[in-house]
Amino acid sequence: QVQLVESGGGLVQAGGSLRLSCEASGGTFSRKTMGWFRQVVGKERKFVASIQWTDGTTFYGDSVKGRFTISGDNAKSTVYLQMNALKPEDTALYYCAVAIPMDLGGSGGFDFWGQGTRVIVSS
Repeated sequence: QVQLVESGGGLVQAGGSLRLSCEASGGTFSRKTMGWFRQVVGKERKFVASIQWTDGTTFYGDSVKGRFTISGDNAKSTVYLQMNALKPEDTALYYCAVAIPMDLGGSGGFDFWGQGTRVIVSS
């Protein structure tokens, strides 16, 4: 029902910046949580950042605190990830995800996922 489309990935040099976007369609939820995850080939998917639509509360993985910023645009139903001071270890496939309220059918975790956008940071 909900479709997420990521964009903004690319190839950058260490120290550079990128802004990822994730547009949601197929339904909007005022009490949703949207987040970003990343995965390297052969490794488990890891949490990057999330934002709660109820109050704008944000959370970040330890490795990106101080460098990445997540934000949302309610009117556009879009979440962004501003990535600064990029490091080679940030190289990964970045996925957008959304968690809907359990009283609306949510699982209690993240329910829908995008197909990912690739970020490559060269040294």
